[in-house]
Amino acid sequence: MLFWHVPAPNEALLISGSKRQAQDTQFRIVTGHGSFVMPIKQKARMLSLALREAEISEDCVTQQGIRLNVRAVTVFKVGDDSVSISNAARRFLAEQDRMEELVGRIFAGHLRSIIGGLTVEQIIRERDRVAQEVKAGSHNEMEKLGIVVDALQIQEIEDATGYITNLAAPHAAAVASQARIAQARSDQEAAQREQEAAALKAQYERDTAIKRAGFVAETEQANARAAQAGPLASAKASQEVIEEQTALAQRQANLAAQRLEAEVRRPADAEAYRQRTLAEAQRDRAKFEAEGEAYRRTTLATAEAQAIRVQADGTAYAERTTAEAQAAANDARAASLRNGNQELIAANRVVENLPALVDAAARGIAGSNLTILNGTEGVNQVAAGIVGQGLAILDALKQSTGAVSRAAATPPADPS
Repeated sequence: MLFWHVPAPNEALLISGSKRQAQDTQFRIVTGHGSFVMPIKQKARMLSLALREAEISEDCVTQQGIRLNVRAVTVFKVGDDSVSISNAARRFLAEQDRMEELVGRIFAGHLRSIIGGLTVEQIIRERDRVAQEVKAGSHNEMEKLGIVVDALQIQEIEDATGYITNLAAPHAAAVASQARIAQARSDQEAAQREQEAAALKAQYERDTAIKRAGFVAETEQANARAAQAGPLASAKASQEVIEEQTALAQRQANLAAQRLEAEVRRPADAEAYRQRTLAEAQRDRAKFEAEGEAYRRTTLATAEAQAIRVQADGTAYAERTTAEAQAAANDARAASLRNGNQELIAANRVVENLPALVDAAARGIAGSNLTILNGTEGVNQVAAGIVGQGLAILDALKQSTGAVSRAAATPPADPS
């Protein structure tokens, strides 16, 4: 009907101008049923009791001085009781569209106040506490506004300074590490299972192929034995011939090796031994010849030195003997001349010639090529023999001269 108004389940009908008032208000509140509104005399307005949502995005500063941007959402509605409807009608009836904005501002102020007394860690870990404190702090105000808060949730906390990111970095790293380890283990298990499955599949395929090949081989072998009996016998015979030829070739190779050993290697070793022995003998002979030549030269040099020494000794001895003989001859000549004996004169002649004889004998010895067996002693013996012979002649002359002198000095015997 034109004058009958029925509010929706989420609406409240506010009728002003009526004298009947069930509550201590200046208007009548009708919910859940309809009511007649007299035109001109009464005026009806609808107040929405529906659920409303207000989003809050506010820059807040924590107790640590860290600036955070907190995003929250609150769900509220006008209370169902008459007092709440009356309070809300007086404040929001003309501005129901701005109700979310006004409520959001109120909650933003309480949110800044609550967060200012908490740390970042408390805000992150105790979001429910923050929501409850915000709700408790705004309860009186919301009650005056006739609003009931059904829920308040902190949706997002943005940190422009990176504090939350750094705070979460160790945990994120640990979680990421655990995730990687878990993923690696999962991949490893999956790969292991895939490998096991592939191995089982490959083993099954191999066994199947082996069995199939065995069946095919048996079939083909049976067919081959049936169809190739003659060629098989020929092949076996050929194989035996090849084996015999192989054994013969091996024996021939062994024989060739033995012949090579007997005809080449051993003669070569013998020739090498002969050449080495001849070289060693030639080396020893050259060594002996060199040592003999050196000894011969040393002996010849020693003999030549001894001969030179003997020659010098013989010359000196001959000269000394000649001088002594000359002196003796001079003494004998003087004695014979004093006595006037002709025999002494003759002896004097002999004595005069004696040095010449000794000198000739000495020169003969000096110029002769004598072999002296006992060195200097032998030379001295030869020289002594020559000189001795000369002295013996001299003594004979002296004796004969003395006899003559004695005979001349002896007076003749008296005949009577």
